[in-house]
Amino acid sequence: MLSEIAIIVVRGVAIGSIFALIAMSFNIVHGATGILNFAQGNMFVLGGFAAFFLANQVDVSWWLLMMVVSGLLVAALVTFQGWITLLPLRSAVEQDSWIISTMAASIILGAILMITQGPFAYTVQSVVPSFRVFGVRTPGAYALAIGAMVFWYFALRFFLRKTLLGLAISAISQDLDAARAAGLPVRRLQLIAFAISGLIVGTAGFLVAPVISVSPDAGMRYVLNGFVATVVGGVGSNLGTLIGGPLVGVVAMLTAYKIGGSYQDLASLLVLVLILMVRPQGLFGRTTARRV
Repeated sequence: MLSEIAIIVVRGVAIGSIFALIAMSFNIVHGATGILNFAQGNMFVLGGFAAFFLANQVDVSWWLLMMVVSGLLVAALVTFQGWITLLPLRSAVEQDSWIISTMAASIILGAILMITQGPFAYTVQSVVPSFRVFGVRTPGAYALAIGAMVFWYFALRFFLRKTLLGLAISAISQDLDAARAAGLPVRRLQLIAFAISGLIVGTAGFLVAPVISVSPDAGMRYVLNGFVATVVGGVGSNLGTLIGGPLVGVVAMLTAYKIGGSYQDLASLLVLVLILMVRPQGLFGRTTARRV
């Protein structure tokens, strides 16, 4: 019984940490632009492909270097995608074309991966050995997932509160028009937010590649659960992602253990519906006034 609980909780929290990382990438972009970038799922999987092609069965020093390279490559791609997304918008929230453009970017990237790599799931070797929790063997990549979640939470917290660039991005999230009137380079700061989100998912996908599905059709599942974690924690709240992500992960793991893996996404959607019914702003979200 104890081993079953350990499996559900430890692996659920670890998988939820992956969802939390995607949720953080949602939040940084949403704060600067009002956009939810639905291409983040395939960008995350792209980080997994980078691990397979650049750092499969290598030593730790090369692995660390390739992790940085993966993050920078995905960050550059997400920045380009963000530029295309923002191009037709005078400000990022005046139209809803971003929904179509971000979903289109996700579909195009998924199609490119499918054409070039085929409909196969790739296996990546972990540089971190497995460990035991209550006698249950647990992949080392799960520890990396939890560590990455905690690291990015504090890194973003420091960046947004203690650096001039981060404070400028925070100013945009508070009042876009006032920030523009104050002379801030709004569009450049928005693209930097896209780049940071790409750095998050690029490094995250690389780190957890040994325990995720590295395949062209896996992006939708990760973006769906990342979105659910974002809403559960509260859109814009990185603190909320620390709760929302693991919560969704534990629910998904419990569902897989008791009912079957094919029902995991359904369980996540039910959690989303429940939260929207009880607390629409999420666990740590804030209600805001809207001008009409």
